[in-house]
Amino acid sequence: MKPSGRDQFMALLRDAVTGGSLEKLTLGKPAGKDPTLMNLFVRPVALKSGPRLAFVWRHATRDITKNHARDEALGLLDSLIGADFLDAHLFAKDRSAQLETGPGTSRIRIMQADRAPAAPSGNDRRKNRPIDPGVPWLRALGVTDERGRPLAAMTDKFRQIERFAEILGHLLGESPLPAGRRLNVFDMGCGKGYLTFAASELLGERAQVCGVEARADLVDFCGRTADEQGLSKRLSFRVGSIADTDVGAADVLIALHACDTATDDALAKGVSAGAALLVVAPCCQKEIRPQLVPPPVLSAALRHGIFEERQAEFVTDALRAQLLEWAGYRTRVFEFVSTEHTAKNTMIAAVKARPKGDGTEAGSIREFAAFYGIRHQALAAHLGFALR
Repeated sequence: MKPSGRDQFMALLRDAVTGGSLEKLTLGKPAGKDPTLMNLFVRPVALKSGPRLAFVWRHATRDITKNHARDEALGLLDSLIGADFLDAHLFAKDRSAQLETGPGTSRIRIMQADRAPAAPSGNDRRKNRPIDPGVPWLRALGVTDERGRPLAAMTDKFRQIERFAEILGHLLGESPLPAGRRLNVFDMGCGKGYLTFAASELLGERAQVCGVEARADLVDFCGRTADEQGLSKRLSFRVGSIADTDVGAADVLIALHACDTATDDALAKGVSAGAALLVVAPCCQKEIRPQLVPPPVLSAALRHGIFEERQAEFVTDALRAQLLEWAGYRTRVFEFVSTEHTAKNTMIAAVKARPKGDGTEAGSIREFAAFYGIRHQALAAHLGFALR
């Protein structure tokens, strides 16, 4: 009798854990009694007491981390997969697998790794990088040379690409992405497409990635490059503005360094589409600064232009983060890359977590806006949220 999809998945999981090839495991579609539970993430960790599997239980408002020994972890996972969680994604060094379960059914999809990892030895050991520096599209975009080394003038750009891919990989693992179909990913205001290509490289055949850019010459260049690199079946580019582009049922929406309220336009597009993941790096926050009425205690400090500018940036992005939380997203704001490599280094990441917030959250947002004298903000307007 042929083993079920769940049995095959559990066998792969046991082999990955006992053989040391497990990279991470993500469980989704919670079906247990706790309505706040969203996901479970499992990864190997090395502790003083020996190797363990770290379980991160992701709830709507908090995370709970517990470490388990191998056999204990496998027993716990055996009771959870197909019961408390209906979907499971396994990532190992040599393969990945996706399991979907339902009443009396289970379906597994197994994908081999694109390339076998080279055995490290001495000084020839290579970093475990999310993007292989030797991929041809990096050279075609003018980032690396024929040996896969970043060009001197593009070192910062290459580090930005690597960091973006690393962050996106983690965020995708945390997001409630749909199973059983290709993902729809939009990179809004993609410019020369460095990060659009990186997203496509990271996701592979799992996703259809589309870069949107207002400058037709860059769209032509990116589209031609994607075609020449044999990527056009999963990577495309189109001419358009962020505000006017229809993203349909986007699963992931990215907008890095979209100026001023274009960032708000992109976030609103993603929220309206019900996207599982929003990733933005704001730029040139100008809308709030003329409205800023500093509280009396800050007046003397904010008469200095540089402090006023930084305060306006803080208020803008803090308000965006709070509005996204109200709209049902678990939101984080953090440093994208070091200011050594770019001054535009703040990133807002929002993962769809729950229905829209209640009056308590709305009241806190209005108090925050009133404290700084803010009367209008683009994302609030898009979401139909009255600041007053």
